[in-house]
Amino acid sequence: MNPSTSFLPVALLASLLSLAPQDSKPAQQPVNPALVPVTRTEDWVLERQAEVLERAKKTAKAPVIFVGDSITQGWEGDGRAVWEKHFAALGALNLGVSGDRTEHVLWRLEQAPITHLDPKVIVLLIGTNNLGHGTANAEQTLAGVLEVIAVLRKQAPKAVLLVNEIFPRGEHMNPMRGDIAQINQVLRGLADAKTRVLGFCDRWVRADGTLSAQTMPDFLHITAPAYEQWAEALDPELRAVLK
Repeated sequence: MNPSTSFLPVALLASLLSLAPQDSKPAQQPVNPALVPVTRTEDWVLERQAEVLERAKKTAKAPVIFVGDSITQGWEGDGRAVWEKHFAALGALNLGVSGDRTEHVLWRLEQAPITHLDPKVIVLLIGTNNLGHGTANAEQTLAGVLEVIAVLRKQAPKAVLLVNEIFPRGEHMNPMRGDIAQINQVLRGLADAKTRVLGFCDRWVRADGTLSAQTMPDFLHITAPAYEQWAEALDPELRAVLK
């Protein structure tokens, strides 16, 4: 036999080798940052974070708990008088921290679970900073919000959860509003006997699609009259549970 015929042509050999099973590792799915509990690190917020953790740990009972970011923390700012009028007598506890994203709320719930507070109602508003800070897209943000809901459910299974749709933001119509609308569309489907979804904030969008500075001076945070509108939307829901 001619030795030259005992070898396959190089091109054919390479083709056959490419068809052979290869040792390969499955591609790793990217980690969703909205799901990974993490503490805040900015100097300006550490005091507030510590204060809220202390509240959650040291308060004996809280029939109503508010969980969220700066808009929730704002019940102690522009919304203070409205809070005193509507919620102070209920023994409500504010656990809002400015700048929080879903991953920060998950971290705080790990550090200071709310189970011992035995809440009857939990008011949740979270997610806008995941989008606004550019750390998560709409799908990732939704997963983060749903995980916060799941943890709250686990820690306070008897509580009614009042999930607020993410508020619109930006003076004019913009892509982030579209992301918010898609997330809110899914949140509306969560409504059941233990979950109420509040979508009253659509009233803040005017006929031309803009937001008013009288409602949102920076087109994100809300004014005292807007807090009053929020409280009026919450009141019947709270009364139905606390009666």
